[in-house]
Amino acid sequence: MIGVALWERQLSDPVASILEILVYVAMGAVVIVLVMGLVTMSGGAKGKEGVARSNRLMRWRVGIQLVAVALLAILVFVVKGD
Repeated sequence: MIGVALWERQLSDPVASILEILVYVAMGAVVIVLVMGLVTMSGGAKGKEGVARSNRLMRWRVGIQLVAVALLAILVFVVKGD
């Protein structure tokens, strides 16, 4: 079921569909926070404030990645259970 488009999948497994959407949202959030952190680190903000912002964004990225990987693992578990 992973990789099968949402509209091609039967509606019998709404949990997998919801998890798949959440995985995509989490992966998108990781990319957004990663780009924001790289822009900040590359000179978007100077001084201690810039360093603090960059570190905060990278901590957020790690946390969101943890959530994305956990959701992906749950999705694989749910799909393999079918």
